[in-house]
Amino acid sequence: MQAADVPAATDVAPPEAATPATDAPAATEDAPPEAATPATALRISIAAVGDMMLGTDYPQNHLPDDDGASFLQGVAATLSATDIAFGNLEGVLADGGEPVKKCSNPNACYLFRSPARYAEHYRAAGFDVLSLANNHARDFGEEGRSATMQALDAVGIRHSGREGEFASFETNGLKIALLAYAVTKDSNMLLDYELAELTVSGYSAAHDIVIVSFHGGAEGAAMMHVPFAEEEYFGEPRGDVALFARRMVDAGADLVLGHGPHVVRGIELYKERLIAYSLGNFATYYGISVDGVKGIAPILLASLDGTGRFIEGEIVSTVQLRPGGPSIDPQDRAFNLIKGLSIEDFGDPGIEFTPDARLLPKN
Repeated sequence: MQAADVPAATDVAPPEAATPATDAPAATEDAPPEAATPATALRISIAAVGDMMLGTDYPQNHLPDDDGASFLQGVAATLSATDIAFGNLEGVLADGGEPVKKCSNPNACYLFRSPARYAEHYRAAGFDVLSLANNHARDFGEEGRSATMQALDAVGIRHSGREGEFASFETNGLKIALLAYAVTKDSNMLLDYELAELTVSGYSAAHDIVIVSFHGGAEGAAMMHVPFAEEEYFGEPRGDVALFARRMVDAGADLVLGHGPHVVRGIELYKERLIAYSLGNFATYYGISVDGVKGIAPILLASLDGTGRFIEGEIVSTVQLRPGGPSIDPQDRAFNLIKGLSIEDFGDPGIEFTPDARLLPKN
């Protein structure tokens, strides 16, 4: 409409359009309430990675030359692009402290203590929540784990791992819980399947999305297959990870993320929920071998709906070439490994692996 066609503000309605004055208020109709978006239409994106340890200053200084500032630089864009980024933090973030683990040979002592300031590196890379449930979280006792928790709290990273400690937060209007389990002392106990079921069930009742992380399974390059049985490593029980993961889904978990073997394992879709049995070594500067397949790991990207159902995903392959941190692998080795292992271990894992490294649920 041209400006000249707009009636002037002082124009009055013609007499026939006038309505008689009345003391009664004009009838109004309330606008209908806005319909809530159904949970099945909501989406949340998650990036998940395996073991991380950006350097240690115990018993000798094995920290990156730039103090770790660039170690995660090559993957930060991928991690930061999702709503939630998760990883498993090996060792402690602490300035000082005495180790609890005793080593007969200090020169071959795998105790990991990164400076507390390294929490900033994880935050800068995009991490939102970390697991502190693993065999190195207590290298410096519960005091060391407390120091780690304080360092992460200071930069706004949530965490789970100590017995009875779980992360609960809200993202995209959805209530999220992260429950981290391991087989180690004073951690949420993976081996107590019944207690884990009860805990997950309780959190599922109070949250929209429940993510379960576990540090379990035997270690080493020969341990890439899921054995569907109880595992051990140097006499230590490491759990039946398939039994654990599926029972957690039965109890209400929507995404189950495994780590611990230091190599990748297969993935499967179980009751429309994604299970990753091992995400491998992702970012380990020292002390954890990254030779061969131990240096290949995924960034697992998963999109879930508001009920926790897996919608789609992607495997972004990475590789570690020391002294550098993880970098995107153009050869897609992690994707190809995980695809092959998934088919070998599960027959039909319920997932379509597309040529461009995407993951789609099979109809």
